[in-house]
Amino acid sequence: MGARLGQHFLLDPSILRRIAAAAVLDAGDTVLEIGPGKGTLTRALAERATRITAIEADRTLAAALAAETAGSGVTVVAGDALKVPWPRVTVICGNIPYQITSPLIDRALRPPRPARIVFLVQAEVAERLAAAPGTSGYGALTVGVQLVATVERLFGVPAGAFRPRPRVDSAVVRLAPLADPLVTSEAEERRVRAVVQALFQRRRQQLGRSVGEAFGLERGDADRLLAGLGIGPAERVEVLPPARFVALARALGPHLPS
Repeated sequence: MGARLGQHFLLDPSILRRIAAAAVLDAGDTVLEIGPGKGTLTRALAERATRITAIEADRTLAAALAAETAGSGVTVVAGDALKVPWPRVTVICGNIPYQITSPLIDRALRPPRPARIVFLVQAEVAERLAAAPGTSGYGALTVGVQLVATVERLFGVPAGAFRPRPRVDSAVVRLAPLADPLVTSEAEERRVRAVVQALFQRRRQQLGRSVGEAFGLERGDADRLLAGLGIGPAERVEVLPPARFVALARALGPHLPS
């Protein structure tokens, strides 16, 4: 079951309690758990929160967890977390399958956003999410998340803590959606993400050339647009902080798809 759906079950009680403590900061928090599996994290969360919705793709595991938690504040939904409706909650948490990490993070950060998101992810992904401009891990995923949230890498979890054992280590990250995101609307977020994706696909090029090629500008026009934003045309994309991508997308305006 677990291997078929890409699940690696975390069994260490001390780590489970640490994750729950990072996620549930108030007894009034309502929780959406993604991928509860055998319910080990569910039980730790239930010690701190009174209402939990748990979405599990494996129907056998979902049925077992529903039977175990019947009459409690836990509601188990059998289904694909990328497809079924999500309730509005204050916390989203989970030991999420590696192969769908990015789409789950993307959905978790769609409005209306929770107060916090705590995910157990592959260690490399955690480093990318929290990366600073100019570092090796900084990329399109980093910028897309940091447009709307702050990122904390809380602690690492070794591969040996899981059954079956994965090939890589993991880490717990906490995302806190910003009260004032860098983007002002979902439409602007889509435009900024389009700029981010286009430029990181050309990350070895100078920005003047990348902007010209990606958005149909003459090199001189691209250089002048960048210089007007205080961005050196000879710089590389990985040095731009998220706010600069927003400014660039706004300046590119008519050159971007609506």
